[in-house]
Amino acid sequence: MSNTLDASGAGSDTPNLDFDGTTPYEDYVQADVLTHLQHLRSDDPGEMVFLVTTQVMELWFTVIVHEWETAAKAVREDRLPVAMDALKRSLRELEALNASWRPLAQLTPGQFNSYRSALGEGSGFQSAMYRRMEFLLGDKSASMLVPHRGAPRVHSELEKALHEPSLYDEVLRLLARRGLPVPSAVLDRDLSQRYEPSAEVEAVWTALYADPDAQSDLHRLGEVLTDVAELVWRWRNDHLVATRRAMGAKTGTGGSAGVAWLEKRATKNVFPELWTARSHV
Repeated sequence: MSNTLDASGAGSDTPNLDFDGTTPYEDYVQADVLTHLQHLRSDDPGEMVFLVTTQVMELWFTVIVHEWETAAKAVREDRLPVAMDALKRSLRELEALNASWRPLAQLTPGQFNSYRSALGEGSGFQSAMYRRMEFLLGDKSASMLVPHRGAPRVHSELEKALHEPSLYDEVLRLLARRGLPVPSAVLDRDLSQRYEPSAEVEAVWTALYADPDAQSDLHRLGEVLTDVAELVWRWRNDHLVATRRAMGAKTGTGGSAGVAWLEKRATKNVFPELWTARSHV
């Protein structure tokens, strides 16, 4: 209940409306900054939807990276409840991220073409924060740092992330600390390289799923990671469908292969052994 007073000193239900400078809400949220970041480059009214939706996606990338980095650190420190909380939050955030495709999912080629030229060579694969998401999932490539050479801070952050353990690397190290036979070739691999599936890791997950009560917390961790992987797969497929609908098989912005590249991405599972192990349980 409000404790503010009206001019006569009596109690009032009206919130405080008089501030010396900006409002405390503005100071915290920086709403004025956010709502003035849209610099349109065409006269098409649909460009605002495209631009704002893309900016919202970038904000969700930022939150999800924060959650996965929190989870990775907690796993490294054997604080599994903290990691699980962060991963479960990220599920809700991934759902919101995926829903961001809805405003763009019905774009016709004509509508997209009306402002596509405004993107120039811009393309979503140039997103540094999305790249950090991919690195945390174990999908690493030094070549993806090249577009960011002109932005030293961003390049430095990506280079650091490239050489750090991914979320999945930390999970596999946890399994090894729990006495499970994760091979040294996996534990000691070059972390700057893309994670490749391992038959031995598949066998570890198979054993955990065959006897879920033996180390139930690891079984629950496997399931929440599978939830993450499924939502990442849905993100990639929704991206593919929206792009196919808006531009067909044409070359993508920024010179990418467009739909062909997205189709290839959509076939890849993150945390692969969590999926293949299910065939052996």
